[in-house]
Amino acid sequence: MGRARTLHPLHRATPLVSALALVTLLAGCADGGDSTGPAQTPAGTSSRTTGPPTADTGSPPGPGTTGPATTGTGPADTGSPVTQSGAAAPRCHTSELRAKIGRPSPGAGQRNFPIVLTNTTDRTCTVRGYPGAGFVDASGKQLGPDPKRSPDTPTAVTLAPGRSAWAGLSFASPEISGARTALPAALLVTPPDERESIEVAWTAGEVPVAGNESSVRLTVFQPGTGG
Repeated sequence: MGRARTLHPLHRATPLVSALALVTLLAGCADGGDSTGPAQTPAGTSSRTTGPPTADTGSPPGPGTTGPATTGTGPADTGSPVTQSGAAAPRCHTSELRAKIGRPSPGAGQRNFPIVLTNTTDRTCTVRGYPGAGFVDASGKQLGPDPKRSPDTPTAVTLAPGRSAWAGLSFASPEISGARTALPAALLVTPPDERESIEVAWTAGEVPVAGNESSVRLTVFQPGTGG
């Protein structure tokens, strides 16, 4: 009887084990546990990793895709500085320029003069912005304060060999303004972004140096001679 009790539970366990094995087998088939299952998992992994390589290889941009669009804008951004540098020649240096005071133009109570810079070299260069300017006496001492700048927008002026650019110098007529005057020997002209000046003889009479409406004003460089 002791043996019968021992063997009877074992007969009951055998169907239970078989049932569990069958359930496991069916569950594996439902989840793709056969050859179909492993194929699905790599496929999912592959779809996640194909995105970055497409962006890196610079594939043609598609609608709504950000990776290729970024790749497409790269050459445009790189090309922009090249276009600008190609359009603008190197800056003109003082040693490459000749300066003169052009023919004055009358104004209502104003005296206006063009400061003209001419490219004397065989290469193209540019000037951009305001000149430096200061009246000096025969000993080189500056007469009056530094000129003021008019509120203009500077643009680069390209000077081919022999070509010129001009900037305006103006002040109120001393006879009308009553400002204190002095007679300069020269006007020192400094090209934009340069330190060395060009001395130009001043032959246009007295200029205001102090008192009412004594300010001298400058404009930015423009193409031509201003005449």
